Amino acid sequence: MKNKLILWLLVVLLLVVVGFMAKDLFVSKNTTKENVYEYDLKELRKVDPSKISHEEVKQIKIQAKELHGIAIDSKDQIYVSTDEAILILNAKGEKINSLKVRGEARCLTIAENGNVLVGMRNRVDIRKPDGSLRNSFLIPGEKAFITSLAIDGENIYVADAGQKIVHHYNIDGKKIKEIGGKNTEAGIKGFVIPSPFFDLLMGRQGELWVVNPGRHAFEAYNSKGDQISSWERTSMSIEGFSGCCNPANIAILSDGSFVTVEKGLERVKIHLPSGDVKSVVAAPELFEAGTIGIDLAVDSEDRIYVLDPVKSMIRIFEAK
Repeated sequence: MKNKLILWLLVVLLLVVVGFMAKDLFVSKNTTKENVYEYDLKELRKVDPSKISHEEVKQIKIQAKELHGIAIDSKDQIYVSTDEAILILNAKGEKINSLKVRGEARCLTIAENGNVLVGMRNRVDIRKPDGSLRNSFLIPGEKAFITSLAIDGENIYVADAGQKIVHHYNIDGKKIKEIGGKNTEAGIKGFVIPSPFFDLLMGRQGELWVVNPGRHAFEAYNSKGDQISSWERTSMSIEGFSGCCNPANIAILSDGSFVTVEKGLERVKIHLPSGDVKSVVAAPELFEAGTIGIDLAVDSEDRIYVLDPVKSMIRIFEAK
């Protein structure tokens, strides 16, 4: 009798074990898996309103197939580079001139004397204020791809994303040197540029500021090509820059703060000269998701001009 009881208990135990195994194998589970490394881009597109320092005050529609770059001269005239021409607008946003260019004008900058410097794939054209060609020079190298220009007197600085270097030329097209190449002894790490976004500009003291996008860094160089300062901020939050390579483009305010725009997470911000974030100018939700190629400029009153290539317009932001 005792043996039978033990036998029945064993049978019941076996059935319970088989039951758990069958449930584990055949009963469907919630297949939603949480990826601890996944970030919620929708949430990142939202910004606390208290951190937004500017408001959009004007939009200027631009008639062009493609928009590439924007610059503003000392008279607050607006220059927009397109796939076919350089459009010139007055401060009210009214078109006053159009300069024909010899190729796709990917970037531009304006000299103090009104000369217009235009960067195409591997060529720099320097045009007088009346639009006539002053001179032109080529950047050698099969991989040359110009993405930004800066001018300081007779010195021209060319950001070459294809060859991951900054070229220093004089106004007559004579090459002086290269800047930013890897130099371990000098502590220069070299530029990391995974995509064709590589911007630069002149600082208030005549220093050259260059974005090192793959490192989420800003680097400053003197006229000799020596690196004199740098800072970097990597973060998905507004305190830093996100993705493979940002910021995509920059501008500078009168107090030396930098205006930045990112791709992937389209947000326009202001960073202090130290690199610390100051505020948000435009939250990502103001742009179409996936907008690439937003460019920036600043006028004499520190209004921020945002070239939105998807909406084909200039968007002007003022401090609240």
